[in-house]
Amino acid sequence: MAGTGGTPLLPSPVAAGHSVPPPAVASTVFDVEASAGAYRHDKRAADAGAAFVLESKGTWWHAGFHLTTAIVGPTVLTLPYALRGMGWVLGLVALTAVAAVTFYAYYLMSRVLDHCEAKGRRHIRFRELAADVLGSGWVFYLVVTVQTAINAGITIGSILLAADCLQIMYSNLAPNGPLKLYHFIIVVAVVLSFLSQLPSFHSLRYINLGSLLLSFGYTILVSAACIRAGASSNPPVKDYSLSSSKSEKTLNAFLSISILASVFGNGILPEIQATLAPPAAGKMMKALVLCYTVVFLTFYFPAITGYWAFGNQVQSNVLQSLMPDEGPSLAPTWLLGLAVVLVLLQLLAIALVYSQVAYEIMEKNSADAASGRFSRRNLVPRVLLRTAYVASCAFVAAMLPFFGDIVGVVGAFGFIPLDFVLPVVMYNMAIAPPRRSPVYLANVAIMIVFTGVGLVGAFASVRKLALDAGQFKLFSSNVVN
Repeated sequence: MAGTGGTPLLPSPVAAGHSVPPPAVASTVFDVEASAGAYRHDKRAADAGAAFVLESKGTWWHAGFHLTTAIVGPTVLTLPYALRGMGWVLGLVALTAVAAVTFYAYYLMSRVLDHCEAKGRRHIRFRELAADVLGSGWVFYLVVTVQTAINAGITIGSILLAADCLQIMYSNLAPNGPLKLYHFIIVVAVVLSFLSQLPSFHSLRYINLGSLLLSFGYTILVSAACIRAGASSNPPVKDYSLSSSKSEKTLNAFLSISILASVFGNGILPEIQATLAPPAAGKMMKALVLCYTVVFLTFYFPAITGYWAFGNQVQSNVLQSLMPDEGPSLAPTWLLGLAVVLVLLQLLAIALVYSQVAYEIMEKNSADAASGRFSRRNLVPRVLLRTAYVASCAFVAAMLPFFGDIVGVVGAFGFIPLDFVLPVVMYNMAIAPPRRSPVYLANVAIMIVFTGVGLVGAFASVRKLALDAGQFKLFSSNVVN
């Protein structure tokens, strides 16, 4: 991840002991940048993906709504499970550290975007930003591959968990009913196909405000349910001990960090910043503060109360611990039912947000920017392609209904490179702080630490997936957590 040219560890364009490049080099670089900027400007003018899907009309609070939906989702219900792998002290320290590092990394990426915009090169896509700053064609394809895999995976997971929510409600109303998981996946896919016809990321702003409010609702309900379960007259056994095996303990800790990376990751910050009306400089910082205020209020409560109530027996989704397969539920049925409904509704918003990159790619290659957004020329391909995309995600969700172990894999392979490593690399190359400055050194440290964490976390996540493989069945009638 150090870039090209063979220079080790986050090469800075500024040579040691020089504040600026030599004049001839600087002139050449600026000429190339100006030509590239003009080319990108002309290209964007005829780019339907930019004009229709990533239209730049939003305010900072709209970006805050989008960012909150991208980060604060039902994966917060896996946080007690993440603490289980590290214990109280290390778990809470890791949770806080990952929150701080992601906030910092997103701020740096926003600064890089602002820097490029000030030089006449406004980027609205992660892949184009990375290719411009890192100066390598392979980076473009690496980012688009990882980003597409993350977005498709989250859309698939959202469809699957929304269907699971419907199945939970159905099984309580009709315990012996004939409907299976795939029936509910079809229902969710139909609803999502309809909502997916909203033409742009900006058009989701009020849906994402609703998503923000929903996250408050179900985290409060789940936290209250955990407190009630832990304080009841017959509470679950509270055992907070870790594995006696040092190797097992280490791998569990890295798996937990991979889960935290998944929970805090989003991988689409440039696309979210693209929705801001220009000039975007400084606006994303306000959006980040809004988002992380919500993060603080919605992450710590369920993490602490869930781990406190169930200890090392907590499941990968704390709702499953509150609604065990055997025995009665550990919280009132109405409370759990309401929490499930709120989770279901937010999952639809999350699927919409993470589908936008795929829709932008489709629109860029299929639509005509010269025609109207709702012209027949553009409307028919949009309906067909977006419906086909949702149907494909729904099919994969029905075929591979696995969730818990997938979260760590996605975090290690996807979110850690895009949200922890690339932002600090791009900042050191684009902004070029002095090599001995605290910012530069901190960025190098983050890159090294999280590259290592990602590699070990990837191994731990795949290992856990392999150990649990016996539970997996294609087209299973139940979600495997």
